[in-house]
Amino acid sequence: MAVLIFLSLLLLTYARAIEVDLRYARYRGYSTSNGISQWLGMRYAAAPTGRLRFEAPHDPPSVEGIQEALSHKPLCVPVASKRNTGVPHGTDEDCLFLDIYAPTDAVTQRKKLPVYFFIQGGGFAALTNPNYNGTGLVQASGYNMVVVTFNYRVGPLGFLASREIQLGASLNNGLKDQRKALEWVKKHISKFGGDPNHVVIGGDSAGGASVTLQLSAYGGRDDGLFVAAAAESQSFGPVFTVAESQFAYDRLVAHTDCRKYTNTLDCLRYMNINNLQSQNVVSPVPGAPRNPLYLYNPTIDGDFLQDHTYTLFETGRFIKVPVIFGDDTNEGTIFVPRNTTSPADADAFIKSQFPSVTTAQLSRINSMYLTPDQERVFPKSGLYWRAGSNAYGEIRYICPGIHMSSIYAAAGVPSWNYHFAVVDTIAAADGTGTSHTIEVNAIWGPQYVSTAPPSSYFTSNANIVPVMQGYWTSFVRSLNPNTHRDPSSPEWVTWGQGDDAFKRIFLRTNQTRMERVPADQKARCNYLIGIGRELKQ
Repeated sequence: MAVLIFLSLLLLTYARAIEVDLRYARYRGYSTSNGISQWLGMRYAAAPTGRLRFEAPHDPPSVEGIQEALSHKPLCVPVASKRNTGVPHGTDEDCLFLDIYAPTDAVTQRKKLPVYFFIQGGGFAALTNPNYNGTGLVQASGYNMVVVTFNYRVGPLGFLASREIQLGASLNNGLKDQRKALEWVKKHISKFGGDPNHVVIGGDSAGGASVTLQLSAYGGRDDGLFVAAAAESQSFGPVFTVAESQFAYDRLVAHTDCRKYTNTLDCLRYMNINNLQSQNVVSPVPGAPRNPLYLYNPTIDGDFLQDHTYTLFETGRFIKVPVIFGDDTNEGTIFVPRNTTSPADADAFIKSQFPSVTTAQLSRINSMYLTPDQERVFPKSGLYWRAGSNAYGEIRYICPGIHMSSIYAAAGVPSWNYHFAVVDTIAAADGTGTSHTIEVNAIWGPQYVSTAPPSSYFTSNANIVPVMQGYWTSFVRSLNPNTHRDPSSPEWVTWGQGDDAFKRIFLRTNQTRMERVPADQKARCNYLIGIGRELKQ
């Protein structure tokens, strides 16, 4: 604590304090010589602990005095990597905080600038884009936007589902945390120079899934919380009903010995978080041969989430606002085990992620992907690793993004799609290629992300950064990626309709251009989209 206070005082020595009154609290952030002010670790909801564990988020309590907003607060507790471990360092159950980056003059002059509201990914099991710094985006916008990042509950604390939860608590709390943060922004962002009527939501992976789920929340009810959306590598994992999710609750109850109590929900609710975390691990979904990558997912509750994602969009139950969807060339490589040596290995992996896939469907998938001319050996990898990765990448990410672009274009809404294909020589040699969500380094700027970016984004791929930042900040500012794009970049044409559809931008350093989705990828996606409902996507 003494070190934190010292660092805070040292920071204020070189930065100017700037306070904002939110009525329930006064927060002191700071503005620096680069003309950007930031407030780190502001509470947007009450601590979801004790009786509020498994409950929908509540309003933050009022507090007296100045609250320092000088450092990031803990992340939400993730799913454990192994049994009998405690809460990881840097995480806490009390985690519902947000950060804001804004041009200093926008705050002092009470401007109304467009707002970018970013939802981080992590498979609803962890928060894997923590504490991104919005400085690069604010600067790239010409100091004409505000950036908001935040935490939301994940794992069982955010997505545990069962009859008991449905009757005695709340479902989909991680998504409701996101909604609560959006409502906070609507209410308070004007105090930070932002326009509450011009908020653009974005996110990657599970954050991209969250974008689609916020677009279709409450059957597509528009509460005026955002005016556009940008989803990166939008994840379409399986979505279960409450009954189909019961097994995870029952296992947690059994492993924590809560089954000996009459009220198992209260047992889980008031259990010490370290004891709960000790059993917070992944286990197979019934009917699956192995553990899934992600056990806890949003649940069809008949209210916030009324049906499977494909079904909601295919039946028109979504908000009609300008959208960006897009993916990376090699979406599946960081997920599929490198020791995938046979079609049977690949099938077991896919069935573990999508337990309802049938033998006939797997056979068809094998015929599309696991063919001899696609087999290539990469270092420390099995013969079918890349083939299995290609299949998984299109099932879960690429084909859903293509379908979303088509649905929005058919609805007459501006819809853009991208194919991020930047080549990093190290990743290319390794076989990982242009992997899942790698574009975050170009959008935010490689010096502003919280995990180590590929070194090429500072050197040989540095030119892709202003291109991506130009498109993104233009979309946030004008709801069109072209209005303020970087002068070196081409026009990003909309997806199109009918015979003129399937147009997307191909993003590669010094080679960015428009392209059409290849015929073979379209054919594969047509099949995968067609079985999407059966896969519970």
